[in-house]
Amino acid sequence: MDIQTSLLLLAAGIAGGIINALAGGATLITFAAMLAAGLPAVIANASNAVAISPGHLIAALADRGKLPPPTRRTISFVLVSTLGGAIGAGVLLLLPERLFVLPVPALIGFATLLFGFAPQIQRLTIGQHKTATLPSAGASSAAVGLACVYGGFFGAGLGVILTGVLSVTEPNDIRAIKALKNLLATCVSLAATLIFIVEGAVRWPETLAMLLGAMAGGYAGGYLIRVLPAPVVRRFVIVAGAVMTVIYAARYWL
Repeated sequence: MDIQTSLLLLAAGIAGGIINALAGGATLITFAAMLAAGLPAVIANASNAVAISPGHLIAALADRGKLPPPTRRTISFVLVSTLGGAIGAGVLLLLPERLFVLPVPALIGFATLLFGFAPQIQRLTIGQHKTATLPSAGASSAAVGLACVYGGFFGAGLGVILTGVLSVTEPNDIRAIKALKNLLATCVSLAATLIFIVEGAVRWPETLAMLLGAMAGGYAGGYLIRVLPAPVVRRFVIVAGAVMTVIYAARYWL
């Protein structure tokens, strides 16, 4: 890995860490940087997942006081999240490269739309769960599990999806929902990361460069959140995601 690539990935990691601290959506930047560094799409996705995985754990620990007690329902969510992340990662590694790159533009576009409309989605689902009948534990676990399979496979937008699902299925305040979302995203990330590492799907020089940047960016984001408006960061991520959707659609579809 040359010095230019190292600096690109370090900078992308810093940007991703800041973006996650302020608004979320770092994968839309970091995954594209892994591709730009010349990694094959599947390896880029796996390496990116490992590089940004500490962010979920840090977020979960930061608000651990709001985590739900270890009830049977919560434990079932943790188990299906871990299983879903492992299944998604396994599917990713089983797919031939040519089959994974075909949906990449659509996945990036979907994640960008999901990120763009996240506030509306979350308001809608939170408003509905206050008046709706609480789904059964089986239905709730199935919905969480499907979301986590997607998270293990690609990951971008997982936080928005989990927040939406949990807002419908869980009778909690938004902070408790966010804390549970971070816990489940950590389970997905750890399961997928373990599989990627065991299967040798991680390119460590690129991953470590981005991981170092992401840690520095997350630390910096804790200070920037006081002065940099989150809506500005959100607009930047949305524009970047739209541009990358067009670029990769031209590369893989045309």
